[in-house]
Amino acid sequence: MLMRKLWGLRWWMMGLLMLGSVINYLTRATLAVAAPTLLKDLDITTQQYSWILSAFQFAIMLQPLCGYVMDVIGLKVGFALFAVVWSIVSMSHGLAGNWQTLFGLRALLGFAEGSANPAGMKATSEWFPATERGLAGGFFNMGASLGSMLAAPLVAWAIITHSWQFAFVLTGVIGLAWVALWALFYQSPAKHKALSAEERNYILSGQEKHLEGAGRPSIRQILRQRNFWGIAIPRLLADPTWGTLTFWLPLYLTSVRGFDLKQIAMFAWLPFLAADLGCMFGGTVSITLQKYFGVGLINARRGAFTVGALLMTGVAFVGFVDSPYVAVALLSLAGFAHQTLSVTVITMSSDLFKRNEVATVAGMAGTCGNAGVLIFSLLIGSLVTRVGYTPFFIGLAVLDLLGAVVLWTVVRERRENAMAAVA
Repeated sequence: MLMRKLWGLRWWMMGLLMLGSVINYLTRATLAVAAPTLLKDLDITTQQYSWILSAFQFAIMLQPLCGYVMDVIGLKVGFALFAVVWSIVSMSHGLAGNWQTLFGLRALLGFAEGSANPAGMKATSEWFPATERGLAGGFFNMGASLGSMLAAPLVAWAIITHSWQFAFVLTGVIGLAWVALWALFYQSPAKHKALSAEERNYILSGQEKHLEGAGRPSIRQILRQRNFWGIAIPRLLADPTWGTLTFWLPLYLTSVRGFDLKQIAMFAWLPFLAADLGCMFGGTVSITLQKYFGVGLINARRGAFTVGALLMTGVAFVGFVDSPYVAVALLSLAGFAHQTLSVTVITMSSDLFKRNEVATVAGMAGTCGNAGVLIFSLLIGSLVTRVGYTPFFIGLAVLDLLGAVVLWTVVRERRENAMAAVA
C-alpha cells in the first residue's frame, strides 16, 4: 500500500520514471529497426528516410514547451498526457502507406516524446540531493539505452513473426500500460504519503538553497545566462552520436556490413548495452572526483564529460576496420562513451538552475541537442551514398572533443556549487 513508508522511495520513483524512458526510446527506435523492411515495402529511398527522421527531430526540438507544461501543471499529469499521445501515435504508424504519412506521424511522435528528458531532470531535481543527482541522472538515462537495446530483438521478432505494422502497435500498447502504472504510483515528494520524514529531510538537506524557486520560469532570462549556452552547445555537438546509433545503425549494418534482420537482432543492441554501463560510469566518475579528490560539483561533471569525449575517439576508426564484429565493438565503445558524457551534461541543468526552471532548461538544451541530430541526419541522408559513413564517424569523435572545450570555457561554477563536494 502507498500509505506505508517505503525505504529509499526516491529510487523507486526514479525506477518508475526510468521505465517510462525505456518505453519512450523503445517506441522511437522501432522505426530504425523496421527501416530495412519498411523502406523496401513502401518503396522509400534513403533520402526520403532522412526526411522522415528530420520530421521527428524538428518536432522534438519543441521539448522546451513540454518542459514548460510540466513545470506549470506538474510532472505527474504532464508526463502522463505526453505518454498517452506518443503511445497512440506509435500505434498509428502501422497505418502508414507512404513516406508522407510517416513524415507527419514522426512529427507528432517527436513532439510528445520530447517530454522524457525534461521529466527526468525535473524529477531528479525534486527527489535527490545534489551529491546523488549524477548517479540518479545516470540511472534515468539508462532508459534511453535500454529502450533502444530492447528495440532490436523485440521489433525484429514482431516483424519475423507477424509484420512491421504489428511492431508499432506492440510498442504503443506497452506505452499505455506504463501510463497506468505512472498514474497509480507516482507523486511528488511534497505529496507522496509513502515518503518517510527521515528520507524527506535527507533530500531537502542535500539540496542547494540558492536553487530554490517558485512560479513560472522565464525563458528570456534563461537564454541570457551563459551557463545555459555552456550546457546547450555541448548537447548540440554531442547528441548526433546518439541519433546515429538510434536511427542509422540498422541501415549501416545492412547496407555496409551485410547484416540481415536476424543478425541485426543479434548485434544491433550491443552499443546500447554498453551505453547502459556508460550511464552509470559517468555518474560514478563524477562522485569519485568529488569524494576522493575534493573536486567541486560542476568541475566533477566536466571531468566526467571529458573522459567520455576522449573515449569517443574510438568511433573514428569504425570505417577503417574490415571485421564487422570489430566495427560493432567500436560502435559499442561509442555508446558507452556517449552516455558517459551525456548523462553529466544533462544533469547539469539541475545543478545550475532553480528547481522551477529545471524542466524548461532541460527541454531547451534538448532542443539544441536535437538540432544537432537533425543537421547530422540530413547530412547523412544527402551524402552517404556518395561519401559513405566513414567521414561521419570521424566527425562524431571531433564534435565531442569540441563539446568538452565549450563546457570547460563557457560554464561558470557558482561558489555554492564549488563547495558542494561529497564529504
